[in-house]
Formats: sequence, structure tokens, C-alpha cells
Amino acid sequence: MLASRFANHSPALRSDHPLSDDQIRRVAPSIFADAPHESRSPRYSYIPTATVLTELRKEGFQPFMVCQTRVRREDRRDFTKHLIRLRHASQINGAEANEVVLLNSHDGTSSYQMLAGQFRLCPTGHRRNYVQRRTMSSHSTCA
Repeated sequence: MLASRFANHSPALRSDHPLSDDQIRRVAPSIFADAPHESRSPRYSYIPTATVLTELRKEGFQPFMVCQTRVRREDRRDFTKHLIRLRHASQINGAEANEVVLLNSHDGTSSYQMLAGQFRLCPTGHRRNYVQRRTMSSHSTCA
């Protein structure tokens, strides 16, 4: 499971259609950071989220949800912790889907994490909640 939390008021965008880079950039600009934050040492392993996103799109996975943490220091806004949820384009609106969840930051606030699993929509009252049914694979690195 992802070792992270996002506050309810964090900037987020969810869509019934694949999100474009422009849509993602408006909500979570840190996904497109082209270098780590200046506070990172030379030992920091920079894993560019935008590159991972490009490669996952080539495999048919499309982003349908993104979010990013709020920051206290504006100079970290373009580097802070972010999350992308991706599904195969044919499964974005399904009740059950294979999903890839990618979490990363470029300022050291989070390690790179990727989780692949099967998720199922569980209606609870009038709210829609997703529960993880089975984890297929996960990977993380220390920031």
C-alpha cells in the first residue's frame, strides 16, 4: 500500500476521460519538474515523473486522476509530492479495473512509489469509494 496521505483540500482533478498534460499541469505542476529541487544533494536519485508517465501511456495506461500537496513555501510548489492514478483507457469508467498508482516528489518529501493492482468500485451510500482487491506488484525507492 502507498505510504502517503493527501489532505482533503489538496489540489486534485479526476476525469471520466484521459487527462491531457495541460490539464495535469494546472493541478499538479510538480509532475513535470525537469530537475530536483535545489535543496537536494548530488546523492539524490531524481526519477522524473513525466518520463514515467510517458512510458506508461505507451503501454496503454492513461491518467484519470492527479493530485499534489499544498505547500507552505512557494519555491517548492513545482517539486512537491504528487500522485497519479492510471488505468487502461478502456477501463477508466469501469466498476473494476487494473490500476497503476504512482507517487513521487522532486523535493525529498516522498519516495518514488508505484503500485499496480486490481481495484473495484464499492458504492457506499451516494459516495463512490474504491477498494484495492489485489495487489499485483509494487516498487519504491528512497528519496
